[in-house]
Amino acid sequence: MTHEIYIYIFVMSAVTLAIKILPLILIRGEIKNVTLKSFLHYVPYATLAVMTFPAIIYATQSKFSGLLALLFGIAAAWFGASMFRVAIICCVVVFLSELVLIGG
Repeated sequence: MTHEIYIYIFVMSAVTLAIKILPLILIRGEIKNVTLKSFLHYVPYATLAVMTFPAIIYATQSKFSGLLALLFGIAAAWFGASMFRVAIICCVVVFLSELVLIGG
């Protein structure tokens, strides 16, 4: 049972290294395929979104205040607010909505 942890660590290390090393070995020249370039361009944004959006909703006392802050943040960003202003707006929305919901 105690030796299984080493197997898990080895497999995790091998997968992590393979993800980093295989592209260097397999792709030597510039990528000319427009579809593949577009896909690779949006991968970081999609990954960040997948990690961030659930955290926004579940990081608050109630899912409603998290969802409300998400909607206000999207609207503020849509209308050109800076990242700092979007963060401030979201914090204020969560504070006020939880103040109303919890009654504190």
